[in-house]
Amino acid sequence: MTKDNTVVDKDLVVDGPLSDNERLKGQSDYLRGGIAEDLKDGLTGGFKGDNFQLIRFHGMYEQDDRDIRAARVESKLEPKKNVMLRCRLPGGIINPQQWLGIDEFAEKHTDYGSIRITNRQTFQFHGVLKDDIKPMHQWLHQLGLDSLATAGDVNRNVLCTSNPVESKLHAEAYEWAKKISEHLLPKTNAYADIWLDGEKLFSTELSKPTTKEASDPTEPILGNTYLPRKFKTAVVIPPHNDVDLHANDLNFVAIGENGKLVGFNVLVGGGLSFEHGNTKTFPELAYEFGFVKLDDVLKVAEAVVTTQRDWGNRSDRKNAKTRYTIQRVGADRFAAEVEKRAGITFEATRPYEFTSRGDRIGWVEGVDKKWHLTLFIENGRLLDFPGRPLKTGVRKIAEIHTGDFRLTANQNIIVANVSADQKEKIEQIARDHALIVDSVTPLRKQAMACVSLPTCPLAMAEAERYLPSFIDTLDDIMAKHGVADDTIITRITGCPNGCGRAMLAEIALVGKAPGRYNLHVGGNLIGTRIPKLYKENIATDEIITIIDDWIKDWSENREDGEAFGDFAIRREIVKPVIDSAKDFWAAN
Repeated sequence: MTKDNTVVDKDLVVDGPLSDNERLKGQSDYLRGGIAEDLKDGLTGGFKGDNFQLIRFHGMYEQDDRDIRAARVESKLEPKKNVMLRCRLPGGIINPQQWLGIDEFAEKHTDYGSIRITNRQTFQFHGVLKDDIKPMHQWLHQLGLDSLATAGDVNRNVLCTSNPVESKLHAEAYEWAKKISEHLLPKTNAYADIWLDGEKLFSTELSKPTTKEASDPTEPILGNTYLPRKFKTAVVIPPHNDVDLHANDLNFVAIGENGKLVGFNVLVGGGLSFEHGNTKTFPELAYEFGFVKLDDVLKVAEAVVTTQRDWGNRSDRKNAKTRYTIQRVGADRFAAEVEKRAGITFEATRPYEFTSRGDRIGWVEGVDKKWHLTLFIENGRLLDFPGRPLKTGVRKIAEIHTGDFRLTANQNIIVANVSADQKEKIEQIARDHALIVDSVTPLRKQAMACVSLPTCPLAMAEAERYLPSFIDTLDDIMAKHGVADDTIITRITGCPNGCGRAMLAEIALVGKAPGRYNLHVGGNLIGTRIPKLYKENIATDEIITIIDDWIKDWSENREDGEAFGDFAIRREIVKPVIDSAKDFWAAN
C-alpha cells in the first residue's frame, strides 16, 4: 500500500520535547482557557497568551489590517486587531433564510461588509471587532449555524462534492459528510459555555465514539490535547473531483450502484502545505487504503483520526500532518492499525475515475428535473463592487428562492433546486447584478487564490488582490496564441501554507516576497498530480514572459486535446514528480 511497497521500521511515536502547542492544549481546560475573561479586556482588541491560539478551535483567527499597520504603529496605536470567523458548514449547504442572516451580519458588524466563500466550502466573516465576537456566535446560533472546529488541531469543515446533477447520490453523500463532521467534532462544552452561555449546541446522540477504548471521558476521540495538527476530510463523488481530494488527510470516494450509494473507497494522507526551503516538508497525494461499506464509515473515520492522534508528531509541528506520519511508519502499517481499531478489513478498492474538476458554471438540470445555477464568484469575494453589486444580487435571489444554496470548494455558489417557474426570474436578478457575465473566460472560471494580504498574517505576497489582473494578462496571452477557448488551472497563494490549493494546479504561483513568487508547473486537469518547482523567487514580469513562451509552445506543438499540464510534462518543462519527498525539491 505504500507507493514504493516498503514499510519504514521506526518507532510509532516521535520522541523529543513536545511543542508548546501541546502544553497550551493540555492546560486549556478543554479549549476554554481564559477566552471568556479576555473578551472583557477593553485595553486591547486582540487576545493574549494562549487565547490567541485557542480561539482557532472556536473557528476564529486573530488578524489585523496590514495595509495600515505601520501607520498605526507610527501613531503609537495598536494594530487594528479583529477576527476572521469561518463557519462550520459540512457539504456547503445553506438555506436562503440563513443566507439572509449572514448577509445582514456582514453588512452591520464587519469591517469590510463582505462575505467570502472559501475553498473549504463555507463562508468567512472578515474584520469582526472584539465587542461583536460573542454576538456573532449567538447570531449564528440563532440561524442554526456555528463555527466549532473550523480551525485548530481538529477535523475541520467536511467537504462534499456539490454535484447538482446526480441529486439522489449527492443527497446520500451529503448526509454522510454531515455525520462524519458531527462524529469527529470536539465534545467539550467550551464553545457553548463561552459563546452561547451554556445553551446546547448539537445532539449528543450523534457524537458518541464507536469504540470503547477512549481514555478521556470528555474527549473520547480527540483526547485532551486534541490532534497533533489540523486535519481535513472530504467526501467526493466521481467522476468530478471538485473538492481536490488529494488536499485532504481523509477522503471518502463515493461508490454507487444503480444510482444508490453502497460505500466508499478510503484514501488517507493527502496534503499540500510546505515551508520554503524546508526539505522535510512537501505536498503529497493521498494513499489508497481500500473500500468500506456504509456501516463502517464512522468507525473508519474515527480510527484514522485516533491513529493520527496517537502516532502523529507532537514535537515538530511542521512534520505533524497525517502524511508525515504515514511516511514515517508506512501506509501498510497505518492502514493495519486503522483496521484493528475499527474492527474491519478493507476490501479491495472499487474502480473509479475522475474526468473533471472545478465547477460547472451556469445552469444544469438535475435528474429530479430541478434546475441548478452555479454562479462564478471571483476569489469567492461577495461584495458590492462598482458596477458589480454581487452581494446585493445574492441577497435578492435569497429573498425569493425556495430551494437552497450550495457553497462550492472552488469559491463559487450554486443556487440549487430551482423550480422551472422561478428559473427566468432568478437568472434576470443574477444578470442585473453581474452574477452572470457571459464574457468570463474559461481560464478565469478555473482560477483561484487564497485571501492573503492585507489580513492574513502568514502572507508573503499578494494573492486575491493580484489574481484578477494576472488573469487579465493571461487571457490576453491565450487569445494572442489562439487558445482563448481552452483553460489552464491556475492558482495563486500568498505563502506555501496550501490554502489556495496551488499544489494541485497546472500553473501555480506561491508567494515568496512582495511581488515575487515561486513558479510551479505540471499538475493535471483532474487534480491527481503535484506540480513541480520551475523557478524560485521571481518577479511577476518574468513570470508573465515565461508563461507567454509556454503557451506559445503549447498552442503550436500540443497533441490533440492535450492539456497544458500534461504538455509541460511531455515537453520536459519539468519532470514528473514520482517521490514527493525527494523530487519536489530536486533541481531541474
